[in-house]
Amino acid sequence: MKIQHCSTGTEIDVIVEPVTAEDPGKLTRKRYFFDWKKAFNGTTLYKLRIKDHEDIKGVMALVDYPDEMRIQIEILAVSAENVILKKDKGKKQKEYENIAGNLIAWAGRQAIKKYGAVACVSLKPKTLLKKHYMTAYGMSDGGTQVFPEGPNLIKLITDHNL
Repeated sequence: MKIQHCSTGTEIDVIVEPVTAEDPGKLTRKRYFFDWKKAFNGTTLYKLRIKDHEDIKGVMALVDYPDEMRIQIEILAVSAENVILKKDKGKKQKEYENIAGNLIAWAGRQAIKKYGAVACVSLKPKTLLKKHYMTAYGMSDGGTQVFPEGPNLIKLITDHNL
């Protein structure tokens, strides 16, 4: 898995791993737009970081629904320096590209490992991001959720070298 440094175009290796007991203090609302300490209840947290560096670039909370053969991304956040808000467009370039895509693809791969060909990964996006997820990641509209299925899920995973 790789993310791209926006100003140089350099591709950088990243890993996704469980959030550790030392991480919650690093996951501030200011940097990740959510109180991640609340996310520990009923979810499993994962972080994306650059290989050989400890700084967390993205984080997600997953819930497994075995009866539905589905893993849901309850919360997905990219660090503040890697988000360009609508009001800031053109003023500041984000540092890295493709953090969210890697996290979504990683969750999809986990679903396929666990549930095979019938696996599903879903996401409850904020209203403003729904169309973005559908366009950028080939997700389908499921009402309050979006999800990649079949060939789109496989493409998402292979596009992110998983």
